[in-house]
Formats: sequence, C-alpha cells, structure tokens
Amino acid sequence: MERDLVVRLSGVGRRYGVRGPWVLRGVELGVRAGALVRIEGANGSGKSTLLRLLAGIDAPSEGRVAGRPRTAFVPERFPASMPFTAVGYLTHMARVHGLARGAAGRSAEQWLERFDAGGYARTPLSELSKGGSQKVAVAQALLAAPDLLVLDEAWTGLDAAARAELDRAVAERTAAGGAVAFVDHDPRRLRGVVDETYGVLGAEVKRRTGKGSCEPLAGLGGPTVTILTRGPRGAELPAPVAAAAASVVTDAQQGATRLTVPESHSDAALRELLTARPPWHIVTVKHAPASIPALASDSASVSDPPPPPGPAPASDGQARR
Repeated sequence: MERDLVVRLSGVGRRYGVRGPWVLRGVELGVRAGALVRIEGANGSGKSTLLRLLAGIDAPSEGRVAGRPRTAFVPERFPASMPFTAVGYLTHMARVHGLARGAAGRSAEQWLERFDAGGYARTPLSELSKGGSQKVAVAQALLAAPDLLVLDEAWTGLDAAARAELDRAVAERTAAGGAVAFVDHDPRRLRGVVDETYGVLGAEVKRRTGKGSCEPLAGLGGPTVTILTRGPRGAELPAPVAAAAASVVTDAQQGATRLTVPESHSDAALRELLTARPPWHIVTVKHAPASIPALASDSASVSDPPPPPGPAPASDGQARR
C-alpha cells in the first residue's frame, strides 16, 4: 500500500547536461518498509544512478521523489583520502547521526569487531586495503540503523566472512522494518529472500518479479538452515520469521514447527523466535551447505532431525548479535 512506502519515484528521469542522453526516464518505483529490493542491469545501464536517486544523493532531472527516510548509502568505491582513522571516522559518523560521544565510540568499535576489522581501528583510512576500506564503508551505513539502506556493490572487496556478515546485517535491517535496495554482480546474492527485483534497460526500469519474501525452496542456490522449534500453544510464528522462511512444516499434535531459511537470515530468525513474548523453544538447528528438497506439505508430520554438531541455542544470549 502507498502508505507503507518509505520512498517513491514518480515519472523520474535523469540525464547529465541539458542536451545529454537520458540515463533513466519514466521511472515508477516504490520501496516498502521492510522490503529487500534488488536492482539488475548491464554495466553502464543506470543502476548506480537509480540507487543514488533512491538515496537522495542525486536529484532527478524530471519527475518527483517523495519520502525522505533516514538513509545510509554504501558506494562501490569508498573515498579513503579523508583525514581519519577507521574508528575515528565511524565515531564521527555516529555523532552526525545523533549518538553521544561515548555511545558513538562504542558503536564504532562494535561494528569494526563485527566485520573482523578491530585490528586496524586506529589505522588511517588512506592506509587501508580495498577490503579494509569497504568494511569501514559498510560499518558507517549500518551503525545508523537506517530506515533505508542503499548498497551499490557493497560486497565487492569483502572477504567471505565479511560478505556473510553483511548478508546477516541486511536480514536484521529488514526484520527490524528497514528497507534495503541493492546492486550486486553476483546473481546468487541474497537469492530466495528478495521481495522485488527491478531491471534497468534502455533508460527504463521494469519490475521483474512480484514474488513475496521468498522464492520456492527449490530455487535457493545457497546454504540453508533448518530450525525445529516449539511455540506457545496457539501462537503464530513471528511475522519476520514467517516472511523469511522458504518452507514451514507444522505438526499441531506435537506442537512443533520445522522452518527452512536461507543461512543469511537464520540468525535474525532465531533472534525473533527467542525474543518473542512468550518465547519459542529452539529444539535443533541444522545447517545444509546447499539446497535441500522441498518438504512435502504443511500438513506433514514433523520428527526431530538429528542433533547438529554444536549445542542448539537455548537463550537470547546464544543468538548471534
């Protein structure tokens, strides 16, 4: 619905120079709160221009952009020439977003640690590698807990662990009601959990899918997590968990529910279950390195899967933060 949109582009066009060719024209696009939106297109098609318009960094040559949510943007290339250390820059940005000095410093250090970048917290930005600079760029966007997060090839240059951590952070942002729009060269990025996909071709932006929060499980190409959980009698799954789940199998007699979610969304799903009021009990958590077959039906009987290699989460403190 229109009132759920955090930003809306209506008849938007963009060109550079009065007589320059149109990079984009006639764009109609709305981004809903809590939605994950993927932008696709060939190199030079106008994807980055569209992201800058959504983020409010660029202004349209024609048309209207409505809505100005609290927005954070991660560019493909982070300017590393600023006279800051990594932690100094992040602390400065946290202050800009309204955090007090002490809270800003703590938030900066926490995000660096989360991306395994604490070791160069006091390294000047100009001395960081591409991967280190990109971790700082991602952290500066996430520490603001934005209503709209815009990512332009933000995974480029990150190591595998940091890419997975960014996947988790995106899941947490949408679970908290924030919207995320992104471009990435890897077609498998966040596959199966994208709400909408738009393609940019010949200055036009077309909606490619109208699917819900998940594609069918058979379409998932990445690792998944199966969660066996038992909830309070009569309780429904928390809405963010139901949205993230690619498959849900319930057994009313046993009071058990088996969920299959993409690995990138598993931490957020566990946190939602454990912090629900009243909380759900996590029986087992099982990781699968690749797609698993679709479950028979929602009426199928659930039996406990074999226990995972490690102990299953039993309290909120055991879920990843």
